[in-house]
Amino acid sequence: MRFFYTTLFLFIVFSCSNTSTKKSKLIDFVPEKTSLIIKTSNLESLKNSLHNSDFLQKLSKTTSYENLEKKLEGLSLLKPKNDLLICFSEDNNDSLQYTIITKHHNLLFKIDSLKNYTEESLIYKNKTITKSTLNNNTFYSTLIDSTFFASSSKTIIDDVFNNKNIDSDLEKIYTTTSNDKTTSIIIKPNNPFIKSFFINDSLNINSFTNYIAVDIDINQDDILINGITKASDSTETLINIFKGTIPQENLTQNITPSNSDGFMSFTFDDYKTFKTNLSKFTQKDSITNTMSLFDNIIEVGVIYEDKNKAVILNSLDVIATKDALLSEQNNIDTYRQIDIYSFSKPDVFANSFSPLISFKNANKYCVLDHFFVFAESTEILQNIIANYQNKTTLNERSYFKDIKQQLTDASSLITVVNPSNLKDVLEKNGLNAIGKLDKYNASAIQFIYDTNFAHVNGIIKKSKIKAILNSVSEELNIKLEHEILNTPQFVTNHITKQKEIVVQDITNNLYLISNTGKILWKKQLQGPVLGTINQIDIYKNGRLQLAFATPNRVYVLDRNGNDVSPFPAKFNDNITQPLSVFDYDKNKNYRLLVTQGKYTLMYDVNAKLVKGFTFKSANNTIICQPKHFRIGSKDFISFKTQNKLYILNRTGKARVTPKTSNTYSKEPIFLYQNKFTTTTDKGDLITIDTKGNTAIQNLNLSENHSIETTSKTLVTLSENKLTIKNKSVELDYGNYSKPRIFYLNDKIYVTVTDLQTQKTYLYDSQAKLLSNFPVYGNSIIDMDNVDKDKNLEFITKGDANSILLYQIN
Repeated sequence: MRFFYTTLFLFIVFSCSNTSTKKSKLIDFVPEKTSLIIKTSNLESLKNSLHNSDFLQKLSKTTSYENLEKKLEGLSLLKPKNDLLICFSEDNNDSLQYTIITKHHNLLFKIDSLKNYTEESLIYKNKTITKSTLNNNTFYSTLIDSTFFASSSKTIIDDVFNNKNIDSDLEKIYTTTSNDKTTSIIIKPNNPFIKSFFINDSLNINSFTNYIAVDIDINQDDILINGITKASDSTETLINIFKGTIPQENLTQNITPSNSDGFMSFTFDDYKTFKTNLSKFTQKDSITNTMSLFDNIIEVGVIYEDKNKAVILNSLDVIATKDALLSEQNNIDTYRQIDIYSFSKPDVFANSFSPLISFKNANKYCVLDHFFVFAESTEILQNIIANYQNKTTLNERSYFKDIKQQLTDASSLITVVNPSNLKDVLEKNGLNAIGKLDKYNASAIQFIYDTNFAHVNGIIKKSKIKAILNSVSEELNIKLEHEILNTPQFVTNHITKQKEIVVQDITNNLYLISNTGKILWKKQLQGPVLGTINQIDIYKNGRLQLAFATPNRVYVLDRNGNDVSPFPAKFNDNITQPLSVFDYDKNKNYRLLVTQGKYTLMYDVNAKLVKGFTFKSANNTIICQPKHFRIGSKDFISFKTQNKLYILNRTGKARVTPKTSNTYSKEPIFLYQNKFTTTTDKGDLITIDTKGNTAIQNLNLSENHSIETTSKTLVTLSENKLTIKNKSVELDYGNYSKPRIFYLNDKIYVTVTDLQTQKTYLYDSQAKLLSNFPVYGNSIIDMDNVDKDKNLEFITKGDANSILLYQIN
């Protein structure tokens, strides 16, 4: 249940007319007093994302979280296929109640073999309600048409049958949420959870806005927030003070010392319009005798440093703003050739900008270019001056530059906090006893006013130490619920052209994971995947599918993990080798070759047998995956049994017949130097040319050996001796995986992993170990450039249930 309460607090740090109509959408069933809604389109993906999020795992240790986690225990029984809403509300006794809404299907509610679970049916007034109890926690559920509705409150269940009103404002803002992100949250004021997402205690969510709807993308080291906030057209919500103004570029970070606790900045293009709006909100007259100080100001900022604060005015006309301060030029100090003056109106900012600013002790100021800085102490002014002159402000820090990429340059209101203030905001909302947040150097939320609503952007990001040249850095450690079954591999995202990760666990669930660690989907398969997964373009439109075999199925899955008709194809007899995919002429007329013992079956993409392929049976069990090779204009299909090697043409007829017979190893067949190449069971290298001439070479390999080749590079591993292009290296004695060759960026890379000591080695074509290897790894690796930078990455198994993504810098 951990994911429910964790998601609930994602937004903390950042942070109506009714019509009677027929209910058809999930949002139509939301209880009237709901103050917070969590929406997810993929519950399994959400659960795994939360489990892998470093930041959210810290939140999960709080008492408030644990209490609600226990209350929501019964929700683990749900297996939704579509959108699911989790609604929170308080009843008349101020007790927290939850409601779950999703579309019903036959496998939604699984209680088979469940311990400590009881249920009974309550039938009255032509209604049927199920009362369920799991470990002493009781909840109620019912079906309304095709919608499953469950709640911790029986009263809420009763009300859903009677309430025919739909909140049109809620429905409108609900439509702005996306199905492509990990989750979405809709929050209303006066909710029992989130009180504020600002440092300033005078700013609270109840008076800030009405509805907030955000999409949240959860990755291992960051949480990205995008959405909107909408308030009624009135003077009762703070967000509307920006109505009629145009957001300006926020520059407070350019003067904020990097050792500060953070800052807040708000902007406007016309101070008079802004002041009029603010006066209506506060319901007090503006201070006319100080108006001239702000006439040419387009940004007001507050810098936080422990309990001290500094107010920043960003002026469009420095001379005019200085003129407004002519009576305030009593020099009291000079620091680094910057004059510091006394200021006789220390409460002017609180009086003019409350509740955005509550600071009343700004009795000193200085001028730095177009910034006018007001503070209580000389020390904070000196710190600001020194950092500004030394170019050690927040804007110069790499961690701020990282989060700035997620934010817009111009915003109506923005706040940026350091780890200490981030923790304070969380504790303000009841999340006490949080672990260390020291690596979250900068977190931010901003609001960009636009007509009658505001855009919302936010980010919480774990800062990374800048990679050293030639270093190997661990970028992701992705944990699954169950142990990993096979070797993780990269596949191509045809939309972004970047790489994603596909892997299977021991319960035969197949996962697609983004290169940022987000689990995109999980699919239950009939059995373990045989070999590696192929990608094909079955519709010839640039969209790629995953094609592979399990012992009794051939699957073709689309980008979202859905079966592509007419697949999966079912087989009564076991499939004994990985699925072979051939594209003879590179025109996407794919052929899928299925191996069953000594038999081969050739299919097209309609799962129909190809009648022109005449080969039916080998002389014995086929011991390696069939492969397709092209030499000149001719195609060759090759595979072998223990004592016979087959080289066929497209139709399955013999194209090349080896002139000698041998007893073969189970090593694959390769095309090396335009010759069919493999090994005998004794470790001799066998090469066969297109005329059937056979050559045997003694490479002094043991019976326990492995080979891998490209067209020009031969790699062998015999016991602990690795040979690359006739250059050998002695490895420590161990249990080594098969070697793999990668040709990337015009370079050859060779890798092996010692499964006994969990060490992964990477060599160049000259058998030289790359710097900073070996690294920790528990399987053979897959290697590629997974994103848009120039660095190569590789994946491997880590612990039993984890995947490690490394970057070679």
